[in-house]
Amino acid sequence: MPTKAFAAQSATTPLGPFSITRREPLARDVEIDIMYCGVCHTDIHFARNEWGFTTFPVVPGHEILGRVTRVGKDVTSFKPGDLAAVGCLVDSCRKCPSCSQGLEQFCQTEPVFSYNSPDKHSGGVTFGGYSESIVCDEAFTLKVPKNLDPARAAPLLCAGITTYSPLRKWNAGKGKKVGIVGLGGLGHMGVKFAHAFGAHTVLFTTSESKIADGKRLGADEVVISKDAAQMGRHAASFDMILDTVSADHDLNAYLSLLKLDGTMVLVGAPPNPQPVSAFSLFMPRRNLSGSLIGGIAETQEMLDFCGRNNVACDIEIIRMQQINEAYERMIRSDVKYRFVIDMASLKN
Repeated sequence: MPTKAFAAQSATTPLGPFSITRREPLARDVEIDIMYCGVCHTDIHFARNEWGFTTFPVVPGHEILGRVTRVGKDVTSFKPGDLAAVGCLVDSCRKCPSCSQGLEQFCQTEPVFSYNSPDKHSGGVTFGGYSESIVCDEAFTLKVPKNLDPARAAPLLCAGITTYSPLRKWNAGKGKKVGIVGLGGLGHMGVKFAHAFGAHTVLFTTSESKIADGKRLGADEVVISKDAAQMGRHAASFDMILDTVSADHDLNAYLSLLKLDGTMVLVGAPPNPQPVSAFSLFMPRRNLSGSLIGGIAETQEMLDFCGRNNVACDIEIIRMQQINEAYERMIRSDVKYRFVIDMASLKN
């Protein structure tokens, strides 16, 4: 099916109109008319080939939410008219140890991402959510709680699950002191989830202008990380710190704030290797880890949690034609806190 989309043709050209072909729904497929697509910083990395493995043309977008239009004959969980979502993954091998544990994001054989992955159905590469529609296997299609604002729910498919998954794994709940480093697209959801889980939530930011917003979003305290005295008052006191920052920064300053057996988890992706002193881990015994989105079952769990607790992203809605401007604004951190594309602007 010919489908309108927006694509980057090279690392140096702006995104623009492009036509792609979506497959006709197979027996287990769900076809979704895309209503909203969130804009993730990963989209910029791929559109500009900043990680060095983009296949052009690339159609970004992995925070996809819309209305089901058709389903294959063997689909049981969706029907036309349902709200449905697709996140970062559209397939995996489904057989390796990771997939067997519901950790498809760590598939050891062939994880298939929403864009820039080999498309084993149509050939070429997968195309993402900057498009009119998408066809996805039912097993990788997610249900959206009806009470959530669809536009605000779209970024949950990446920003939401990227922060929810590590907070859940490291038990960031009542009786725990949890730090969130950075208040951007990821960080603002980290604050919301840590607060919703019942943890004592502390936001770390370099900007005094974000103190009020941090508290509005659920932070019990806000620490200006450039202030050594403020940082020192929290030495060796955190059970967990979730670091969402994608710029170069001093990890050791935050590691020193962990208590015995505390864990710092990285979900941001700085462009350069970040030095870590062995002594930051030795005394007291501390852990440094990383996390990548979540499996399909956990992503559904996250959406259901958001529905029950009325948790969603703070967004600014844009037209598809504003995407290049939005990229430049994201680089300047000029958005509170996630851009979402109204895909009706592409169809008109």
